[in-house]
Amino acid sequence: MPSQSVTESSSRRDAATNTRDAYGTRNSALVALLVFIALSVRSIAAAPVDEALERGVKYLLTQQEESGVITNKGRRNETAMTSLAVLAMAACGHQPADATPEGRAMKKALAYILQPDLQQPDGYFGEKDNSRMYGHGITTLMLTEMLGMGADAKQDDLLRDRVRKAIDLILRAQKVPKNDKARGGWRYLPSDTSSDMSVTVWQVMALRAARNAGMDVPKEAIEGAVGYIKSLYEPEGQADKRGRARPGGFGYQSKGNEISTTSEGLLALQVCGEYEAEETLGASERLFREGIRTDERWFFYTTYYYAQGMYQRGGKYAEAGQAKVSELLLPLQSREGFWENGGGDGREAGKVYATSMAIMSLAVKNHFLPIYQR
Repeated sequence: MPSQSVTESSSRRDAATNTRDAYGTRNSALVALLVFIALSVRSIAAAPVDEALERGVKYLLTQQEESGVITNKGRRNETAMTSLAVLAMAACGHQPADATPEGRAMKKALAYILQPDLQQPDGYFGEKDNSRMYGHGITTLMLTEMLGMGADAKQDDLLRDRVRKAIDLILRAQKVPKNDKARGGWRYLPSDTSSDMSVTVWQVMALRAARNAGMDVPKEAIEGAVGYIKSLYEPEGQADKRGRARPGGFGYQSKGNEISTTSEGLLALQVCGEYEAEETLGASERLFREGIRTDERWFFYTTYYYAQGMYQRGGKYAEAGQAKVSELLLPLQSREGFWENGGGDGREAGKVYATSMAIMSLAVKNHFLPIYQR
């Protein structure tokens, strides 16, 4: 028979064990409750964004014409604008094969863009609607992202044929003889001997999307584009005309630090795999520190690249980017679902353009499109 001291000791151990078990149960319940609250808060926070995306897509549907084109009446660049609208719907998870209003609209829009007379025999999409290489890059990116998502096998085959010709045009345009300052980039026309950041980034996005889809894109083409983009980078601390230190960033056709081109450069380098490059790190720190504002001259354009570039960077940059984009865009949406107010590009290019860019900026979090994925 155990002694009294042993019995008391055992009782104390049993009591302690029971206390720990009870505490552990309460602690587990508390952890579960905190997780539930965190998820609920996140869900509540995401609700306004999801609602805004839904209203935006519904607005785009109202702008589709019988021909399949999606643009505001009286506006030019029909092919490019329709392509942006399709990308916006796809960014929200819709596909051309869906038996939904969105799916039918996308199928109809694709049928419009795939008409033989909208793409030149050499593969160029930017001539018919006068959207130039901007529109060519946008349309090629959209068609590439739609590979395998066609409404049927016939449309998928047509997609691949059109994309191959469009990619070949981009590659030929890059090889046009250019001086050292412009080599590796693209400009307004396939035959241009100069280059700029904005046109270049659309072509880079299209090339990377094609490569992700398994198409043959020479490594040299990507490396050439990376070299050109890096040549436009200005490190932080360079002195301006008054001797003050300038923030780091990317320029348009020469070294610079504009917020719009800095956002473009940040995304483009990461899409090309340059995640830890000096230029990538510098640009992300600049954008994290300063963010963007609604009075940016190219607000919707800048917001699109800022949202994607910061998301690709991940961590605190992605969180800051998502918060800033929601903070700026949500109050600007109209009751009808469209965006227009903001920088000059929204007023100049129209509601379909501004709405499509806003949707794609807010929808980066969904990463439905391959090009959005890290």
